[in-house]
Amino acid sequence: MKVSVIMPVYNRERYVGTALRSLLRQRADADLDIIVVDDGSTDGSRDVVRSFIDAGGPIRLVVQDNRGVTRARNTGLRNLIPETGFVSFLDSDDVSPAGRFPADPPHFADAGGEFVYSRLCPADLLDEVTMEPSAEARRETVRGIQLAASIFRRDYLERIGEFDEDFRQAEDTDLLFRAFEQRSNAVLTDTIGVYYRQHPGGMTRNRSE
Repeated sequence: MKVSVIMPVYNRERYVGTALRSLLRQRADADLDIIVVDDGSTDGSRDVVRSFIDAGGPIRLVVQDNRGVTRARNTGLRNLIPETGFVSFLDSDDVSPAGRFPADPPHFADAGGEFVYSRLCPADLLDEVTMEPSAEARRETVRGIQLAASIFRRDYLERIGEFDEDFRQAEDTDLLFRAFEQRSNAVLTDTIGVYYRQHPGGMTRNRSE
């Protein structure tokens, strides 16, 4: 069954190629549909994405005026195709670890799960070739709040509803809280679902917002 991965992008020319490659290396493990929502980038982000599309990647690019990450995520949800059975997310400066997709989706069948929630690994240095934390990186593996740690059954995500557009940040935290508050059949795995890149330009470093 098809897994749609929603990736909002805003001025991430430096990182988005690595994020996409980290997903594409798992094409043999999942029937991927990658929805990139460019939120009005003014750098070369769209050109990077188009180069992957031209190379045959299962990527769809949606371009909108700059409206913020919350609306970009909702745009991704509104562009799901009928074949999509599962939905996940990846930010354009993060990395999807190899082996994530063969590890977590089987839990939907084994335990009747409605969504799977794995661990995350924040790291301040990622190797752009291996797409793994660098040897000298400060890193840890934790159970935390990170949207990319989740894979949702589509019908369950539709019951939760879209992201609350009153949030400029923490819209992912709000949605995850709503997911767990539904008393769903959530499967918590020990898989590392995302390498969460720590860098000065990250949204969570924007204290003014």
